Amino acid sequence: MAIYTRTGDKGTTGLFGGKRVSKASVLIEAAGVIDELTTYVGYVAQAIPGVETQKSLVEIQKDLYRIMSVVAGANIPIAYLEGRAKDFELNTDRITLKLSNLNSFILPGGTKDASLFHILRVLTRRAERAVVSAKSDAIIIQYLNRLSDLFFTLARKYAKGKEIKIKTL
Repeated sequence: MAIYTRTGDKGTTGLFGGKRVSKASVLIEAAGVIDELTTYVGYVAQAIPGVETQKSLVEIQKDLYRIMSVVAGANIPIAYLEGRAKDFELNTDRITLKLSNLNSFILPGGTKDASLFHILRVLTRRAERAVVSAKSDAIIIQYLNRLSDLFFTLARKYAKGKEIKIKTL
């Protein structure tokens, strides 16, 4: 079976349910940004140490895939994402307790692993902006907001004290 369909050759693509929309649609932009994020999460899952973190990232990929499907018109349940967002809050709080107080801005970086989580953080923020533009379900926005907080906190954790702090700009 061929991978190509030729149905998108004129700048349109299909949503769940068969509706065709412009590839410039805010829905397609949102789905595309989530797809990029999902791919980078997969990369980071393979690049960083720690089996538990890797497993968590794979679960996040699964969530993002469902979110991408919903944005593209799939009618699948996503209410569980509220619980996932709460789990992100708890994990963020748990990790934060082990970190130094944050009383200044930090530059993205510090270590390779921290940099990878900063990349995930900014990609998640971009996905959040895209789903807001697409007028997506509020639970998706909440999920992405908490996910970016978690990625920021993981970046701090993986910086291992090598954060570059700046007082003001």
